[in-house]
Amino acid sequence: MTKKVAPKQATTSSKSEMRTPIDWQKSSETKEYPDLSKVKHFWIKVDLKANRTYLYDGDHVIYTMYSTGGIYKKDSKTGKMKSMTPTGTFYVQQERGDSFYNAKLKEGANYYTSWLNHGEYLFHSVPTNADGSYNKKEAAKLGKSTGSHGCIRLSVADARWMEENLPVGTKVEIVG
Repeated sequence: MTKKVAPKQATTSSKSEMRTPIDWQKSSETKEYPDLSKVKHFWIKVDLKANRTYLYDGDHVIYTMYSTGGIYKKDSKTGKMKSMTPTGTFYVQQERGDSFYNAKLKEGANYYTSWLNHGEYLFHSVPTNADGSYNKKEAAKLGKSTGSHGCIRLSVADARWMEENLPVGTKVEIVG
């Protein structure tokens, strides 16, 4: 009988590497982003309650990003609070780009990468306004609270790194 070992908790990135105070324009950590060509078992875990996105190599956290997931609403069927961000296991999709704007939500973002429904759920920067400027009130939530309609918001630098580096097919596990 094989015993399943849970991944180590995301405390392997020391607090000293996390940028404090949080700067929604810069990388979340003060160290370099990982070189994915040297990572053997790359995957991503998003913890909605902790407002963190963890990059893993197997069971070791190699980089931590501040993030903001979907706001919680009461589920009409269960009566429990549920995030607007779907939980479960997903995979990075080919849709990505430098910017988008959703007129219905009156909000956009930069540096997006799809992980569900081919452009419906994304990793992307903190939100932008109709004129392309960053929404500083929403950006201030990064790493501190929920705020999105279901996407995973990241700092501008982290979102750009994700768009430029995430291989299609990368496993994304979302919990919380």
